[in-house]
Amino acid sequence: MSGRGSTGRQVLVALYAVFAVAAGARSLVQITTRFSEAPLAYSLSLVAAVVYGVATVALRRPTVRAHRVATVALGIEAAGVLVVGTLSYVRADWFPDQTVWSHFGAGYGFVPLLLPFVGLWWLRRHPPARVS
Repeated sequence: MSGRGSTGRQVLVALYAVFAVAAGARSLVQITTRFSEAPLAYSLSLVAAVVYGVATVALRRPTVRAHRVATVALGIEAAGVLVVGTLSYVRADWFPDQTVWSHFGAGYGFVPLLLPFVGLWWLRRHPPARVS
């Protein structure tokens, strides 16, 4: 990972990888052991894990295509955390258990709220090198 912004890229990749594994493991345990208790919450945690996984892979590569995929993934993540975060307060009955994005990621120190916006900012500041 050479080139401008490689340290930032490595930090983002590491954070997204940790969240992909954490959200994925948590959601798979919840889905396989008690899905009927909170199907929406557990399904949304699995969606979050997939989004984190896509972002991890896309952020690792400094190509134009990967940059686009990462931008879309982080945009979906930002929308997800804002929508789910809001709904978890407005319609608490829909979320009898927490998701990664519930209450704007309060259970994870609000990192899920900040991470997509930091990532989008970083992507904007570090466009991919165009191959001629």
